[in-house]
Amino acid sequence: MENYKTHITSSSDRLLLLLKTKGPLSTGVIAQELGITGEGARQQLQRLAEEGWVQFESISRGVGRPSLIWRLTGRGNRRFPDSHAELTVQLIDTIRDVLGDEALENVISAREYKVLLRYYDILVLEDGLEAKVAKFAALRSSDGYLAEWRKDGDGYLLIENHCPICAAANACHDICKVELQTFREMFKEWATVERLDHAIEGAQHCAYRIMPV
Repeated sequence: MENYKTHITSSSDRLLLLLKTKGPLSTGVIAQELGITGEGARQQLQRLAEEGWVQFESISRGVGRPSLIWRLTGRGNRRFPDSHAELTVQLIDTIRDVLGDEALENVISAREYKVLLRYYDILVLEDGLEAKVAKFAALRSSDGYLAEWRKDGDGYLLIENHCPICAAANACHDICKVELQTFREMFKEWATVERLDHAIEGAQHCAYRIMPV
């Protein structure tokens, strides 16, 4: 698997990033993933919970003590960038109110077309579908999506662990519809693209299956 590249500034950031990309997780799994002791993980989690970054639920799994399963709070999710969320939503609402839904869709399509051209001009230089998928994940990560990829049978899975335009996507679902169309158009020479999971529909992340044509 090829993971996104990001800058980690502290042990707390590493823990929050782990929950963002892999969560919800138990205390033991968090300790293992971070390479620290269980007690060290518990101390960090307790401090982050007191500060409002994480929360837990107690899950009973038969005999023995219940397990604590940790996840990010709303504040914890906001720790990751949402590109000028309030302004973006205001602009979407203004275009819709003043110019109408059709004008809004045209604006979204024009924006995605620019994205398509930028990505395509880079992907076309990569040799083979796997290299293209890896490069695409890197490009999406550089745009804030914390993307990773892995081989999946005859094709590939692309997982976006964060959506930096989530507020805009919730305000206008056409953004996600046009984005998927853009992915399909961009890869159509080499592969088909299917969306498997969708964050704004309640999934942990957005996930896509990319299959060679």
